[in-house]
Amino acid sequence: MDDMFQTDKPLPPDSVYTAAIELGALLRDYRGGNVLVMDLRKLNGWTDFFVIATVTSTTHLQGLEQHIKEFSREKGMDILRRSPRPPALPSSYTEEWRIIDLGVMVIHLMTAQTRAFYELERLWSAATIIFHEEPSGPV
Repeated sequence: MDDMFQTDKPLPPDSVYTAAIELGALLRDYRGGNVLVMDLRKLNGWTDFFVIATVTSTTHLQGLEQHIKEFSREKGMDILRRSPRPPALPSSYTEEWRIIDLGVMVIHLMTAQTRAFYELERLWSAATIIFHEEPSGPV
């Protein structure tokens, strides 16, 4: 039950945009690299936003993941599923890319190498960028 939880008060739809930006800022504040929030509402029906951040290590990935869990609890958002690795990737990539699905937001925590290889920003280039920021200070 640690990876999933249920709440009775979902986030109102008009607050999702703001929550996506807040989550982007949170990941930036905890040294997520090249944090990007993409508005996908006009492009598909299965999620509204992608939040993408680069991680520097397994420990960094796990720390950001914990902050996302706390954020989602505070906002009354359910973690729908957590994928240990994207489909069709070899098992050595388990700590290279973590996907956290909040339904209205899908968060991608990726190493720099994996992010450069899959280029989600290019794949979803028709999306509107609503937040893009590097962490402040040395990493």
